[in-house]
Amino acid sequence: MKVYFDSAATTQMHEEVIDAMINGMKEKFGNPSSTHFFGRESKAEIEKVRKDIAKYTGVNASEIIFTSCGTEANNLIIRSVVEHLGVERIITSVLEHKCVAETTKEVCSKKDLELLLLPIKKDGNLDFETLEKYLKDSPKKTLVTLMHANNEIGNIYDIEKIGKICEENQAYFHSDMVQTLGHFAINLHELPVHFASSSAHKYHGPKGAGFAYIKKGTGLKAQITGGGQERNLRSGTENLHGILGMGKAFEMANQNFDNEIKKIKSLKKYTIKKLNQAFPDIIYNGKSADLEESLYTILSVLLPFHDSLIGFELDLKGIAASQGSACSSGASKASAVITALHEASVLKATTPLRLSFSIYNSEEEIDYLVQSLVEIAEKQKARN
Repeated sequence: MKVYFDSAATTQMHEEVIDAMINGMKEKFGNPSSTHFFGRESKAEIEKVRKDIAKYTGVNASEIIFTSCGTEANNLIIRSVVEHLGVERIITSVLEHKCVAETTKEVCSKKDLELLLLPIKKDGNLDFETLEKYLKDSPKKTLVTLMHANNEIGNIYDIEKIGKICEENQAYFHSDMVQTLGHFAINLHELPVHFASSSAHKYHGPKGAGFAYIKKGTGLKAQITGGGQERNLRSGTENLHGILGMGKAFEMANQNFDNEIKKIKSLKKYTIKKLNQAFPDIIYNGKSADLEESLYTILSVLLPFHDSLIGFELDLKGIAASQGSACSSGASKASAVITALHEASVLKATTPLRLSFSIYNSEEEIDYLVQSLVEIAEKQKARN
């Protein structure tokens, strides 16, 4: 049995998305920057996707900039804010994806900027009081970069509240929304956020396509220069077929939220029930087991036995899962996020595992997963 429980890393593409890309490859091949008919035809397809994404997110089409992925979108935003908007300080947290954590660390080191990390509560939530204190304690122009939902423990953060705190203190606010855009109906225009990022392969679209939301009038400039594509914010020939696939995936996601959320929540609830039966001492990371306050797609646990090779052993049984984010899949130790939530003694006696679901999963697959975990736990017990 081959089972995939790693949809937070990447998702299986919908057939309709593949069809949209294939049709585009067959019928559209002109360079979107060319002025002849073939180029204009390709450009028109790109602009249609841009308008559709803008419609679903409630923003102006000119505020959607196509990139290769969420990592590039985050880099474009963070680096450009630092270089062109006079930012002297960045506030972020240990919960961020590596593409935000490493980028903020690098730009702050190179530009000699102040870098502040928000404290994390034991339930994985952010300390908003400290955020307010940091912003009020100094007049420095600040970028706050905090994700909408965590890709490891599934906590959803109140970006409306974060945005209002930033507004009150004249700070720029960027949110990595890779795990939420395409999973929830989100109106970016109604949120107090200046910048956001998305990646198509997180919602059944293709890899190599994503977008940045850059609020009109913020004054960002390109990090990749050249032909001036994407309104002079991201030069390079556009990935036409990837953009077509992303557009179809985003359209399907936005038209099917209710059904998909209902089905995947049901699978997550079933998984929690089965894990509790098999492992009464299991620990859920952050708000992961709360069906209302966490991503319906993610369940993060500490299994009540230590096995540094859990990913490998599950793989031998045909089960794909991870011990953290995609950047640390297969790692033999807990990630920075998990480490921030638990005492070292707890981590030494347990095994982190992240399960992430999609509409392509089933209860039968969950039964097989839990059965496999029980077998692995028994072998581990016998070894000790």
